[in-house]
Amino acid sequence: MKIRLTSVFVDDQAAAQHFYTEILGFRTKHDVPIGEKDRWLTVVSPEEPDGTELLLEPLGHPAARTYRDALVQDGIPLAQFAVDDVRAEYERLRALGVRFTQEPLEMGPVTTAVLDDTCGNLIQIATQPE
Repeated sequence: MKIRLTSVFVDDQAAAQHFYTEILGFRTKHDVPIGEKDRWLTVVSPEEPDGTELLLEPLGHPAARTYRDALVQDGIPLAQFAVDDVRAEYERLRALGVRFTQEPLEMGPVTTAVLDDTCGNLIQIATQPE
């Protein structure tokens, strides 16, 4: 069994695609229209183009908005992405105007930081020893 796809709920797919590709550095894998305005829009890591896809899912269901907004209100990230160096990625993203809700924090062998994806979610980046 493998994880092939996971998702984040986004307010605006075009804005999410811009943020996740132009700012975070992911690459668009699938961009297929579904319905009048929504798309099956996935991004992947350029380091693993055949790896797990992240679906930038339209926020259509009222329960999804309630869930997502409750996580943000409580400061809980919806997803976590691995990076080689949290502090370096924090500085790179801050220089691009990304807002962080948690600066780099060392927790034993793990360093994390939490950012606002501008699409309604908090995302944690983490570095773990191999």
